[in-house]
Amino acid sequence: MDGFIELDGVEKVFDVRRKAGFLRRERHRVRAVDGISFSVPRGGMVGYIGPNGAGKSTTIKMLTGILTPSGGRLRVAGIDPSRERTKLAHRIGVVFGQRTTLWWDLPLRDSYGLVRRMYRIPDGRYRANLDRCVELLDLGELLDVPVRQLSLGQRMRGDIAAALLHDPEVLYLDEPTIGLDVVSKAKVRQFLREINAERGTTVLLTTHDLTDIEQLCKRVMVIDHGRLVYDGGLSGLHATGGGERTLVVDLERELPPIEDAPGARTVKVAGPRQWLTFPADHSAAPIVAAVAERYPLVDLSIREPDIEDVIAKMYAERGV
Repeated sequence: MDGFIELDGVEKVFDVRRKAGFLRRERHRVRAVDGISFSVPRGGMVGYIGPNGAGKSTTIKMLTGILTPSGGRLRVAGIDPSRERTKLAHRIGVVFGQRTTLWWDLPLRDSYGLVRRMYRIPDGRYRANLDRCVELLDLGELLDVPVRQLSLGQRMRGDIAAALLHDPEVLYLDEPTIGLDVVSKAKVRQFLREINAERGTTVLLTTHDLTDIEQLCKRVMVIDHGRLVYDGGLSGLHATGGGERTLVVDLERELPPIEDAPGARTVKVAGPRQWLTFPADHSAAPIVAAVAERYPLVDLSIREPDIEDVIAKMYAERGV
Protein backbone atom coordinates (compact mmCIF):
# COMPACT_ATOMS: atom_id res chain seq x y z
CA MET A 1 0.00 0.00 0.00
CA ASP A 2 1.05 3.59 -0.60
CA GLY A 3 -0.58 5.95 1.88
CA PHE A 4 0.01 8.21 4.83
CA ILE A 5 -2.06 5.88 7.02
CA GLU A 6 -1.74 2.18 6.20
CA LEU A 7 -3.41 -0.87 7.74
CA ASP A 8 -2.83 -4.35 6.38
CA GLY A 9 -4.76 -7.23 7.96
CA VAL A 10 -4.87 -5.50 11.35
CA GLU A 11 -6.50 -7.41 14.21
CA LYS A 12 -7.22 -6.69 17.85
CA VAL A 13 -8.35 -9.45 20.20
CA PHE A 14 -9.29 -8.97 23.85
CA ASP A 15 -9.50 -11.65 26.52
CA VAL A 16 -12.71 -11.15 28.50
CA ARG A 17 -13.71 -13.09 31.61
CA ARG A 18 -17.42 -13.76 32.00
CA LYS A 19 -19.30 -15.20 34.95
CA ALA A 20 -20.17 -18.85 34.33
CA GLY A 21 -21.38 -19.86 37.78
CA PHE A 22 -21.39 -18.81 41.42
CA LEU A 23 -17.60 -18.85 41.76
CA ARG A 24 -16.49 -19.72 38.24
CA ARG A 25 -15.54 -17.48 35.34
CA GLU A 26 -14.78 -18.44 31.78
CA ARG A 27 -12.39 -16.65 29.48
CA HIS A 28 -13.68 -15.57 26.08
CA ARG A 29 -11.79 -14.04 23.21
CA VAL A 30 -13.47 -10.97 21.69
CA ARG A 31 -12.27 -9.98 18.22
CA ALA A 32 -12.83 -6.21 18.22
CA VAL A 33 -11.01 -5.65 14.90
CA ASP A 34 -10.88 -8.52 12.45
CA GLY A 35 -8.36 -8.25 9.62
CA ILE A 36 -8.93 -4.65 8.49
CA SER A 37 -6.94 -3.28 5.54
CA PHE A 38 -7.12 0.24 4.12
CA SER A 39 -4.91 3.16 3.09
CA VAL A 40 -5.49 6.91 3.48
CA PRO A 41 -3.37 9.35 1.42
CA ARG A 42 -1.79 12.45 2.93
CA GLY A 43 -4.34 15.28 3.05
CA GLY A 44 -7.35 12.97 2.82
CA MET A 45 -10.52 13.46 4.86
CA VAL A 46 -12.22 10.12 5.43
CA GLY A 47 -15.31 9.12 7.39
CA TYR A 48 -14.97 5.93 9.45
CA ILE A 49 -18.43 4.89 10.60
CA GLY A 50 -20.38 2.02 12.06
CA PRO A 51 -22.72 1.09 14.92
CA ASN A 52 -21.71 1.02 18.58
CA GLY A 53 -19.21 -1.73 19.30
CA ALA A 54 -18.19 -2.07 15.65
CA GLY A 55 -14.48 -1.44 16.34
CA LYS A 56 -14.14 2.24 15.38
CA SER A 57 -12.60 3.49 18.63
CA THR A 58 -10.39 0.42 18.89
CA THR A 59 -8.97 1.21 15.45
CA ILE A 60 -8.30 4.82 16.45
CA LYS A 61 -6.55 3.71 19.63
CA MET A 62 -4.27 1.42 17.62
CA LEU A 63 -3.52 4.24 15.18
CA THR A 64 -2.44 6.46 18.09
CA GLY A 65 -0.39 3.77 19.83
CA ILE A 66 -2.68 3.48 22.86
CA LEU A 67 -3.39 -0.15 21.92
CA THR A 68 -1.06 -2.66 20.29
CA PRO A 69 -2.50 -4.72 17.40
CA SER A 70 -2.83 -8.47 17.95
CA GLY A 71 -1.87 -9.06 14.32
CA GLY A 72 -1.28 -7.42 10.97
CA ARG A 73 0.73 -4.36 9.97
CA LEU A 74 -0.03 -0.74 10.81
CA ARG A 75 1.88 2.43 9.88
CA VAL A 76 1.21 6.16 10.23
CA ALA A 77 3.68 8.36 8.30
CA GLY A 78 5.95 5.33 8.15
CA ILE A 79 5.90 4.95 11.95
CA ASP A 80 4.71 1.93 13.92
CA PRO A 81 2.44 3.64 16.51
CA SER A 82 2.82 1.07 19.28
CA ARG A 83 6.63 0.97 19.01
CA GLU A 84 7.29 4.70 18.55
CA ARG A 85 4.39 6.28 20.36
CA THR A 86 6.29 9.34 21.62
CA LYS A 87 7.72 10.11 18.19
CA LEU A 88 4.28 9.74 16.61
CA ALA A 89 2.61 11.96 19.24
CA HIS A 90 4.28 15.04 17.78
CA ARG A 91 2.74 14.31 14.37
CA ILE A 92 -0.85 13.51 15.35
CA GLY A 93 -3.78 15.21 17.07
CA VAL A 94 -6.62 13.32 18.75
CA VAL A 95 -10.08 14.40 19.92
CA PHE A 96 -12.34 11.95 21.74
CA GLY A 97 -15.87 13.34 21.93
CA GLN A 98 -16.59 11.75 25.31
CA ARG A 99 -13.30 12.82 26.95
CA THR A 100 -11.37 16.05 27.27
CA THR A 101 -7.63 16.69 27.10
CA LEU A 102 -8.06 20.07 28.80
CA TRP A 103 -7.42 20.78 32.49
CA TRP A 104 -10.78 20.91 34.25
CA ASP A 105 -10.11 23.72 36.76
CA LEU A 106 -7.86 25.88 34.58
CA PRO A 107 -8.94 28.60 32.17
CA LEU A 108 -8.80 27.58 28.52
CA ARG A 109 -5.80 29.86 27.95
CA ASP A 110 -3.75 28.12 30.67
CA SER A 111 -4.62 24.68 29.27
CA TYR A 112 -3.24 25.80 25.92
CA GLY A 113 -0.10 27.08 27.64
CA LEU A 114 0.49 23.63 29.11
CA VAL A 115 -0.03 22.04 25.70
CA ARG A 116 2.61 24.42 24.29
CA ARG A 117 5.11 23.32 26.93
CA MET A 118 4.39 19.61 26.48
CA TYR A 119 4.96 19.76 22.74
CA ARG A 120 7.71 22.42 23.01
CA ILE A 121 5.98 24.56 20.40
CA PRO A 122 8.04 27.64 19.40
CA ASP A 123 6.44 30.88 20.63
CA GLY A 124 5.82 32.34 17.17
CA ARG A 125 4.16 29.21 15.82
CA TYR A 126 2.13 28.77 19.00
CA ARG A 127 0.75 32.32 18.88
CA ALA A 128 -0.07 32.05 15.17
CA ASN A 129 -1.82 28.69 15.59
CA LEU A 130 -3.71 29.82 18.69
CA ASP A 131 -4.89 33.03 17.01
CA ARG A 132 -6.08 31.07 13.98
CA CYS A 133 -7.96 28.50 16.08
CA VAL A 134 -9.52 31.19 18.29
CA GLU A 135 -10.73 33.06 15.21
CA LEU A 136 -12.16 30.09 13.31
CA LEU A 137 -13.69 28.36 16.34
CA ASP A 138 -14.98 31.57 18.00
CA LEU A 139 -13.10 31.02 21.25
CA GLY A 140 -12.11 34.64 22.01
CA GLU A 141 -14.54 35.18 24.90
CA LEU A 142 -13.82 31.74 26.38
CA LEU A 143 -10.05 31.88 26.87
CA ASP A 144 -10.26 33.04 30.50
CA VAL A 145 -13.16 30.75 31.43
CA PRO A 146 -12.35 27.58 33.46
CA VAL A 147 -12.94 24.44 31.42
CA ARG A 148 -15.47 23.12 33.96
CA GLN A 149 -17.72 26.12 33.22
CA LEU A 150 -17.80 25.58 29.46
CA SER A 151 -20.78 24.03 27.73
CA LEU A 152 -20.26 20.77 25.85
CA GLY A 153 -20.09 22.59 22.52
CA GLN A 154 -17.62 25.16 23.82
CA ARG A 155 -15.42 22.48 25.38
CA MET A 156 -15.44 20.44 22.18
CA ARG A 157 -14.27 23.44 20.18
CA GLY A 158 -11.61 24.02 22.82
CA ASP A 159 -10.44 20.40 22.56
CA ILE A 160 -10.16 20.61 18.77
CA ALA A 161 -8.03 23.76 19.07
CA ALA A 162 -5.76 22.06 21.64
CA ALA A 163 -5.25 19.10 19.29
CA LEU A 164 -4.05 21.41 16.49
CA LEU A 165 -1.69 23.79 18.32
CA HIS A 166 1.40 21.70 17.47
CA ASP A 167 0.56 21.48 13.72
CA PRO A 168 -0.21 17.73 13.55
CA GLU A 169 -0.07 16.07 10.15
CA VAL A 170 -3.03 13.86 10.95
CA LEU A 171 -6.10 14.48 13.10
CA TYR A 172 -8.20 11.66 14.56
CA LEU A 173 -11.70 12.72 15.56
CA ASP A 174 -13.83 10.26 17.52
CA GLU A 175 -17.44 11.56 17.65
CA PRO A 176 -16.39 15.25 17.64
CA THR A 177 -19.95 16.61 17.27
CA ILE A 178 -21.72 14.28 19.71
CA GLY A 179 -24.25 16.21 21.80
CA LEU A 180 -23.52 19.55 20.09
CA ASP A 181 -26.17 22.05 19.06
CA VAL A 182 -26.68 23.01 15.41
CA VAL A 183 -24.56 26.19 15.64
CA SER A 184 -21.61 24.43 17.30
CA LYS A 185 -21.74 21.60 14.75
CA ALA A 186 -21.63 24.10 11.90
CA LYS A 187 -18.59 25.87 13.39
CA VAL A 188 -16.71 22.60 13.90
CA ARG A 189 -17.46 21.39 10.36
CA GLN A 190 -16.38 24.68 8.77
CA PHE A 191 -13.17 24.67 10.80
CA LEU A 192 -12.31 21.13 9.75
CA ARG A 193 -12.88 21.99 6.10
CA GLU A 194 -10.54 24.96 6.37
CA ILE A 195 -7.65 23.25 8.15
CA ASN A 196 -7.87 20.35 5.69
CA ALA A 197 -7.79 22.73 2.71
CA GLU A 198 -5.22 25.19 4.06
CA ARG A 199 -2.79 22.89 5.89
CA GLY A 200 -3.41 19.60 4.12
CA THR A 201 -4.14 17.96 7.47
CA THR A 202 -5.17 14.34 7.08
CA VAL A 203 -8.45 13.73 8.93
CA LEU A 204 -9.98 10.42 10.01
CA LEU A 205 -13.46 11.04 11.37
CA THR A 206 -15.62 8.57 13.28
CA THR A 207 -19.22 9.61 13.87
CA HIS A 208 -22.84 8.45 14.05
CA ASP A 209 -23.98 11.65 12.34
CA LEU A 210 -24.17 11.04 8.60
CA THR A 211 -24.52 14.81 8.07
CA ASP A 212 -20.92 15.16 9.31
CA ILE A 213 -19.80 12.69 6.66
CA GLU A 214 -21.96 14.20 3.93
CA GLN A 215 -20.58 17.71 4.50
CA LEU A 216 -16.94 16.81 5.11
CA CYS A 217 -15.91 13.55 3.45
CA LYS A 218 -15.80 12.32 -0.12
CA ARG A 219 -14.85 8.85 1.06
CA VAL A 220 -16.50 6.77 3.75
CA MET A 221 -15.54 3.42 5.27
CA VAL A 222 -18.06 1.31 7.18
CA ILE A 223 -16.93 -1.12 9.86
CA ASP A 224 -19.18 -3.67 11.53
CA HIS A 225 -18.25 -6.53 13.87
CA GLY A 226 -14.61 -5.57 13.38
CA ARG A 227 -14.67 -5.94 9.60
CA LEU A 228 -14.63 -3.39 6.81
CA VAL A 229 -17.90 -3.87 4.93
CA TYR A 230 -17.81 -0.82 2.65
CA ASP A 231 -15.19 1.61 1.29
CA GLY A 232 -16.29 4.27 -1.21
CA GLY A 233 -18.48 7.35 -1.67
CA LEU A 234 -21.48 8.21 0.47
CA SER A 235 -23.87 7.91 -2.49
CA GLY A 236 -22.57 4.42 -3.11
CA LEU A 237 -23.17 3.54 0.53
CA HIS A 238 -26.79 4.61 0.30
CA ALA A 239 -27.22 2.71 -2.96
CA THR A 240 -25.64 -0.41 -1.47
CA GLY A 241 -27.65 -0.23 1.74
CA GLY A 242 -30.90 0.85 0.10
CA GLY A 243 -31.37 3.59 2.67
CA GLU A 244 -34.13 6.19 2.57
CA ARG A 245 -34.13 9.85 3.51
CA THR A 246 -37.16 11.52 5.02
CA LEU A 247 -38.59 14.90 4.05
CA VAL A 248 -40.63 16.36 6.91
CA VAL A 249 -43.12 18.92 5.56
CA ASP A 250 -45.07 21.42 7.69
CA LEU A 251 -48.07 22.86 5.84
CA GLU A 252 -50.26 25.82 6.73
CA ARG A 253 -53.23 23.53 7.35
CA GLU A 254 -54.17 19.89 7.40
CA LEU A 255 -54.39 18.43 3.88
CA PRO A 256 -54.71 14.96 2.29
CA PRO A 257 -51.43 13.03 1.84
CA ILE A 258 -49.07 14.52 -0.72
CA GLU A 259 -49.11 12.23 -3.77
CA ASP A 260 -47.54 14.25 -6.59
CA ALA A 261 -43.95 14.70 -5.31
CA PRO A 262 -41.63 13.02 -7.88
CA GLY A 263 -39.85 9.95 -6.50
CA ALA A 264 -41.29 10.28 -2.99
CA ARG A 265 -44.11 8.64 -1.08
CA THR A 266 -45.99 9.89 1.95
CA VAL A 267 -45.62 7.47 4.86
CA LYS A 268 -47.21 9.44 7.71
CA VAL A 269 -49.61 12.35 8.24
CA ALA A 270 -50.20 14.09 11.58
CA GLY A 271 -52.29 17.22 11.23
CA PRO A 272 -50.47 19.74 9.00
CA ARG A 273 -47.21 17.74 9.20
CA GLN A 274 -46.40 15.03 6.64
CA TRP A 275 -43.47 12.66 6.26
CA LEU A 276 -42.27 11.71 2.76
CA THR A 277 -39.55 9.14 2.09
CA PHE A 278 -37.32 8.85 -0.97
CA PRO A 279 -34.15 6.86 -1.91
CA ALA A 280 -31.09 8.19 -0.07
CA ASP A 281 -28.98 8.31 -3.23
CA HIS A 282 -31.54 10.60 -4.97
CA SER A 283 -31.54 14.39 -4.85
CA ALA A 284 -34.11 16.09 -2.64
CA ALA A 285 -34.21 19.19 -4.86
CA PRO A 286 -37.03 18.17 -7.28
CA ILE A 287 -39.18 16.91 -4.39
CA VAL A 288 -38.73 20.11 -2.40
CA ALA A 289 -39.43 22.22 -5.50
CA ALA A 290 -42.64 20.31 -6.27
CA VAL A 291 -43.94 20.56 -2.70
CA ALA A 292 -43.09 24.26 -2.44
CA GLU A 293 -44.85 25.00 -5.75
CA ARG A 294 -48.05 23.06 -5.14
CA TYR A 295 -48.69 23.27 -1.38
CA PRO A 296 -48.95 26.03 1.28
CA LEU A 297 -45.56 25.37 2.84
CA VAL A 298 -44.51 26.66 6.27
CA ASP A 299 -41.31 24.72 6.88
CA LEU A 300 -39.48 21.54 5.90
CA SER A 301 -36.44 19.52 6.93
CA ILE A 302 -34.57 16.46 5.69
CA ARG A 303 -33.66 13.58 7.98
CA GLU A 304 -30.81 11.30 7.01
CA PRO A 305 -31.08 7.52 7.51
CA ASP A 306 -29.43 6.09 10.60
CA ILE A 307 -26.15 4.38 9.78
CA GLU A 308 -27.35 1.36 11.80
CA ASP A 309 -30.34 1.02 9.44
CA VAL A 310 -28.13 1.32 6.35
CA ILE A 311 -25.77 -1.37 7.60
CA ALA A 312 -28.69 -3.64 8.61
CA LYS A 313 -30.07 -3.41 5.05
CA MET A 314 -26.62 -4.10 3.60
CA TYR A 315 -26.42 -7.31 5.62
CA ALA A 316 -30.00 -8.30 4.86
CA GLU A 317 -29.33 -8.03 1.14
CA ARG A 318 -26.24 -10.22 1.52
CA GLY A 319 -28.15 -12.77 3.55
CA VAL A 320 -25.88 -12.32 6.54
